[in-house]
Amino acid sequence: MQTELVVVALVSLGAGYGISYAMSHLRERALRAELTNRERELGDTFRRDSEAALLNARVAAQEQITRERTELERALAEQREAVTLGERRIVDREALVNRQLDRLGQQEQDLRQRTEQLETARTGLEQETGTTRRLAAEWTTRLEKASQLDSTAARTLLLKEVERDSARDAADLSRHILDDARLHAEEKARRILATAIQRYAATYTFETTTATVALTGDDMKGRIIGREGRNIRAFEAATGVTVLVDDTPNAVVLSGFDPVRREIARQAMERLILDGRIHPTRIEEVVAAVSAEMDSFIQRTGEDAVFRSGLAPVHSEVARMLGKLHFRRSFSQNVLEHSVEVAHLAGLMAAELGEDVAASKRAGLLHDVGKAMTHEVEGPHAIVGAEFLKRHGEAANILNGVASHHEEVPHENILGVLVAAADAISASRPGSRSESMTTYLKRLENLELIATSFPGVEKAFAVQAGRELRVVVRPESVDDNSSLLLARQIARRIEEELLYPGQIRITVIREMRCVEFAK
Repeated sequence: MQTELVVVALVSLGAGYGISYAMSHLRERALRAELTNRERELGDTFRRDSEAALLNARVAAQEQITRERTELERALAEQREAVTLGERRIVDREALVNRQLDRLGQQEQDLRQRTEQLETARTGLEQETGTTRRLAAEWTTRLEKASQLDSTAARTLLLKEVERDSARDAADLSRHILDDARLHAEEKARRILATAIQRYAATYTFETTTATVALTGDDMKGRIIGREGRNIRAFEAATGVTVLVDDTPNAVVLSGFDPVRREIARQAMERLILDGRIHPTRIEEVVAAVSAEMDSFIQRTGEDAVFRSGLAPVHSEVARMLGKLHFRRSFSQNVLEHSVEVAHLAGLMAAELGEDVAASKRAGLLHDVGKAMTHEVEGPHAIVGAEFLKRHGEAANILNGVASHHEEVPHENILGVLVAAADAISASRPGSRSESMTTYLKRLENLELIATSFPGVEKAFAVQAGRELRVVVRPESVDDNSSLLLARQIARRIEEELLYPGQIRITVIREMRCVEFAK
């Protein structure tokens, strides 16, 4: 029974295997058929795509070839046109070169002919020069025999005559020019100056800044000195001035180079004397209070000067410097009042000449602002003042007017000339300035020394309080024409070496006395 089951199982297994193999073989055949169909479809698709791609490539290549052929033909046409143009230019240049060669040939021929003519002329000129030299030598020999002088002596004599004639002609021309200038210009200048002076009639008051303080009694001197001199030392340290207590009754003297500090010390001393409380602490308090008031007074004084001159406001530092001029003196003349007067005079002269009145007044008012600078700033006051004004925004024409009013820099406009004229007028008006006896005598001595230093001068006299210098010359050394040149040289020397108010007149006197006795 079991054997039969095994046989049946084996048969069933074999049948199953056969059936499975048959079914697998059928599936494989079906799969192969399907793959064959797919391969055929893919081959057809690939063939169709290849043919389409080949056709598109051929069309694109044909278009590219057509486009490149068009561009190549255009480039060839441009090259042909350029070559044609170049050939035309070459032909034109060849024609131009040919014309230039023809012209050069003609010029060469003309130059050759001209050279021949010049050579002929040079030969003739050499012959004439030789003849002229021979004749000149003959005439020179004859003249030397006739005059009994050789050529060197004759040449020296001729040069002296020419030099003498030239000097005479120069002096005559100079005198003619000066006379003509005086005839036409002096009358107008006098009219303008006279008009300006008449229209501005200022009064003069001699304000002398005294350093003497009156005391209520001699016992006040001891209180000013203090115990062991502590009060006077505190006062000198606070004010920067020296207190001189001497035998002068009821007075002390304050000495200092700075006029502002000296004024502060004077007012502080007067307040201390009136208050009666004199000790170091009180001295410092009073000096500080007076210093603050003085700063305010200086500022107000400068602004008031600008207002009195009829000008627009200036920079506050400029107004402060103007206020300091109130304490400055020049030959006893108050510099601030002098500046205001110069401003008005310059404005009046500018109005007469048709110039800018406001600019002239401004330059005149500010022309001496450099005198308010301290000793630490070196240089002429005109240059220093112009540099100070430049730092505070003044216009260029005003700066040149201030800097050039003493001719230390060239005049770039008329403002410097007007300020210089107004400055001279203000300084030379009667009563405006005075000087010490020592300075006055020294100036007269220097005037005479300058005049006598010139050759040919016999004597020199300073007259009319130094306003005129009379120079007596030796007639055998200085002739009439040289007298005019001598006067001008002396004037220039005085302008360069001396400081003086106003102007100085130089008069050269030449006198010829011929004496003979009848026997």
